[in-house]
Amino acid sequence: MMGPAHSLSGAAAWLGAGALAAATGHTMPWPVLVVGALVSAGAALAPDLDHKSATISRAFGPVSRALCGITDRISFSVYKATRKKGDPSRSGGHRTLTHTWLFAVLMGAACSAAAVLGGRWAVLGLLFVHLVLAVEGLLWRAARVSSDVLVWLLGATGAWLLTDILSRSGNGASWYFDQPGQEYMWLGLPIVLGALVHDIGDALTVSGCPVLWPIPVGRKRWYPLGPPKFMRFRAGSWVEIKVLMPLFMLAGGVGGVFALNLI
Repeated sequence: MMGPAHSLSGAAAWLGAGALAAATGHTMPWPVLVVGALVSAGAALAPDLDHKSATISRAFGPVSRALCGITDRISFSVYKATRKKGDPSRSGGHRTLTHTWLFAVLMGAACSAAAVLGGRWAVLGLLFVHLVLAVEGLLWRAARVSSDVLVWLLGATGAWLLTDILSRSGNGASWYFDQPGQEYMWLGLPIVLGALVHDIGDALTVSGCPVLWPIPVGRKRWYPLGPPKFMRFRAGSWVEIKVLMPLFMLAGGVGGVFALNLI
C-alpha cells in the first residue's frame, strides 16, 4: 500500500486497540489515545525504510534518504544470507527484513527501552520522529507541497505539547505499565502495532509480504504471506483509495468513540 493508507491503518489500529483496552478495564486516558494514534500512524511508515522512493525517505531530508539506502543494503544482505532454495533471486532489499514481525517487535522494544531509560528527552525525540512521519502520511499532499522545515516545526511543537500533557498526573505517562520507573513504556506498543499493520496491508497487495520471517514455510524462508491472488490488489489502486482508506477512517472513528466510552 501507499503511505497515506498505511498511516490511516496505523491510526485506526490504535483507536481500535483503545476500544479493546476500554472493554477489558484498561481505559486509555485521552492523551494516550491521541498520542498512540499519531505514533502508530507514523510507525506504519517505518517498514518502508528499505525503499528510497517511499514517503519516509523524504521525511527528514538527506538523513532519511541516506538511512533508507543503508537499510536497503542491510536488508538485501540479510535476505541473501538467509534465503532458502525456494526463495527467488532479487536485486534489492525492499519488502524483506523491515517487513517482518521480528523487526516490528524489536523496533517497539527498543523505543520502549529508550523512553524508560532516556526520560523526557527520549520521549520528545520519539514523538518528534513519529509525529513528522504521521504528518507525512496522513497529510501527504499538503506535506509534499510544504517546506520540510515547517513539517519539522509542527512535529517538534506537537511533541513538546503532548509530552507536557502526558507528564501531568492521570494523563497516561504510566498507562498500562504502572510500576515505578515504567513511565512511557507503553510507547513501544503503538510502534509495534503500526509496523505490523503496515505488513498486513502489504500482504494484501500483489507481491505479498514475508511477515513470518525467519520462520520457514515449505521451501521458503521469505514466504510472501497474503490472501489468494485473486483477492489481492496493486498498491495505489482504486481498491486502496476508494475502499480501504474510507474503511480505515470509519473503523478509527468507531474505535475512538468506544475507547473514550462515549457509547
